Amino acid sequence: MEKNKKETPKPIVLINGKPKIDKKFYNSELSRLQIELAKFQRWIKDRDLKLVIIFEGRDAAGKGGTIKTITQSLNPRSCRVVALGTPTEKEKSQWYFQRYVPHLPSGGEMVLFDRSWYNRAGVERVMGFCSDEEYWEFLRACPNYERMLIRSNILLVKYWFSVSEAEQEIRFQARIGDPTKRWKISPMDIASRDKWMDYSRAKDEMFAYTDTKISPWYVVEADDKRRSRLNCISHLLSIVPYQDIPVPEITLNPRKEHKGYIRPPKNEQTFVPDIY
Repeated sequence: MEKNKKETPKPIVLINGKPKIDKKFYNSELSRLQIELAKFQRWIKDRDLKLVIIFEGRDAAGKGGTIKTITQSLNPRSCRVVALGTPTEKEKSQWYFQRYVPHLPSGGEMVLFDRSWYNRAGVERVMGFCSDEEYWEFLRACPNYERMLIRSNILLVKYWFSVSEAEQEIRFQARIGDPTKRWKISPMDIASRDKWMDYSRAKDEMFAYTDTKISPWYVVEADDKRRSRLNCISHLLSIVPYQDIPVPEITLNPRKEHKGYIRPPKNEQTFVPDIY
């Protein structure tokens, strides 16, 4: 191989007119932001704050990946993810918002909703799982419900992940072809492919009623997963003021020498096979 031979430069991939985020830069910036998220969580716990973050958007828009990225460096004891399944018959007979109330945070907690009460204005509306009366009642009641949460000192942040039809199709095909991602695509996701415009109409109508000054929607352009994650985390850290709370230094004393106890032989225990 010739020493002076120039390597062929990698082609620049453009997404929505912008170069795709470089992986090395992404990992570096993400590490920095995750350190800030740890400070952010300590501030919430120290100040006894209650934070709700809602993640909504089309199927395969990147909500789950962003939630995972946010939570992977946080303490799970005070940071919870809520992803509710299909309501039971009992829940269907309740006040619509009732099934979400038990999952709201206590003081010092942050709760991330992977889909939320906005199911009624999205999938339930488009797929016909609710009546027109139930739908319009939701749009009338939702701003009042959220105003009530905010007046109860709950910090409410709402993100809508926006993905193009072409990019959604690419992600659907990738999920079908990858056994580790196959669970991510459901019959409901398949049905949604044929209702793109219906979902667009439902989203626009939902925004018209629920994108309020006291509880606005923040739209995240999500065709570039790396960029959308960095943008979302950076924005979250910017709109909820926090300060760094110094962490006490931890000094480990020298390990003590243990005497007077003989442990049972290892051959009396059952070990996992050492295959690797």
